This record gives sequence, structure tokens and C-alpha cells, in this order.
Amino acid sequence: MSSSLSVHLLDVAATRALVGSRNDQLLQVIRDDFGDDLTRDDDCFGHEIERGAPTAYEALRAVVHGGPFSESEDHAFQYGYAYKRLCSLTGTFLDNSCFTPHRGDWLSQVDQGLKALGITAVSVEDFGYGALPAPLPYTHTPGCGTWTPEDIARALEQFEATKRAVDESGEAPPLEPEIVDAVMQCLGWMRRAEEQPGFGVIGFRS
Repeated sequence: MSSSLSVHLLDVAATRALVGSRNDQLLQVIRDDFGDDLTRDDDCFGHEIERGAPTAYEALRAVVHGGPFSESEDHAFQYGYAYKRLCSLTGTFLDNSCFTPHRGDWLSQVDQGLKALGITAVSVEDFGYGALPAPLPYTHTPGCGTWTPEDIARALEQFEATKRAVDESGEAPPLEPEIVDAVMQCLGWMRRAEEQPGFGVIGFRS
């Protein structure tokens, strides 16, 4: 079974602030402009909704209002997808071609490639095993992780230090071509974020 990674460039603090913001105007805009998307999601998860899971709009409203949330852990996925919807509507999609689809331990392999280049401040595996912002309940799927502006600044510093070391020694870490491509894609995300103060990357694995 394959997985996908959805990656967004956005103002991290502003996006997190939407959780519990009680912004009913935002909810109305989403309902008016993206009602068909909400309906399609409800069709996709119709069986779970019949068993008590919130609809896409109900989950979105709970996220924006900071609750209430279903007491069933089986329904928590809807709040994860609602937060993903907020990120997709307020942020910019980033090229994910090296990560969608992916199988097995691909994210871990890319992390090893990052580490080989001295980059430890960020991890693509975090997009699969990180946490949604409080007070959203934990859900395994979709996984969610955040690279803050501080994380990104540190990661780029680490990469530049490795580049200087390679230039001096003339020896680059041996990496498979597909790992190099994925690492370069990650660096591209970080460089775009670096250009905009306060911006970072929020990713979802599903």
C-alpha cells in the first residue's frame, strides 16, 4: 500500500492560530466556496459518518472553534483532515513529486540522506509521526508535522556547513540518485520558506 505526502508553505503561527479562532466568517467562506469538496469527503467517509464520525464541515467547525471533539479515537481522523484543509486553503502547495506516492520506509531513507549532509534540524518522517496542534486529538492518519522557520534556518545553516566541508575535502557523501533528488526537493521547500519571514512548512502523510 502506498502513501502520499502533502506539503504546504505557509505562515506557521498564523495557521496554528486558526485553531480555536472561532472565525465563523472563514467557515462560511469555506462552506460557500468549497461545499462540493466537503460533500465529496463526506461521500468518501460515508461509512464512518454513519457510525458517528463528524462530517467534514462538523470537523472543520470543531477545529476552528477549538472543540467540542468526538470522544471516540476512531473519529479523530476527521479533525486531522479538517486541519489539512485549513492548511491547503491558506498556504501554497509545494512540489511533492519525490514523495507521492511512496512506499515502505522511504521517508526514513530520505532522512538518512539529510543526515548524511549534516541536516538534523528537520525530518520528513515528522510529517508522518508528528502531532496536530493542541487541542486537536491525536490521529495516526493523516500524520502531520511542522518545520518551523527556526528549524528551517538551522537546517540550511547545517547544509551550508556541509557544503563548505565538501568543498575543502573534495569528497561528497555517497547517496543514491533518488535520495539526492528527494533531499534537493526538501531544500527547495526550505529555501522558499526562508524567503518569507515567519513562513515554514506543514506536511501531512496519508
